[in-house]
Amino acid sequence: MNTAEPRMSNLFKQLGLDDSDQAIADFILKHQLPAEVEIADAPFWEDAQRQFICEQIKADAPWALIVDQLNESLHEDATKAKAGH
Repeated sequence: MNTAEPRMSNLFKQLGLDDSDQAIADFILKHQLPAEVEIADAPFWEDAQRQFICEQIKADAPWALIVDQLNESLHEDATKAKAGH
C-alpha cells in the first residue's frame, strides 16, 4: 500500500517517471492529448501505469484528484483550442 501524500511529484514517482518539477513540466508539454482521448486511454502509458490510473479513478481514491489534475494539464492545448485561444 502506498502511503505517499497524493501530489503531482508523488504521482509521477508512483508511475515510475522522473518526478522533478522540470521533468513533470516537460512530460505535460510533450504529451498533450486531443479532447476526445481520456487520460487512461493515452497511448504513452505502459500497462502498469494505465492500470494504476484506472484503479485510482474508479475507486475515487485520494490519488484520483491528482490524476484529474494531470488529466486537465494533458488536455490544456485541446481546451484552449476549443475555447478559441
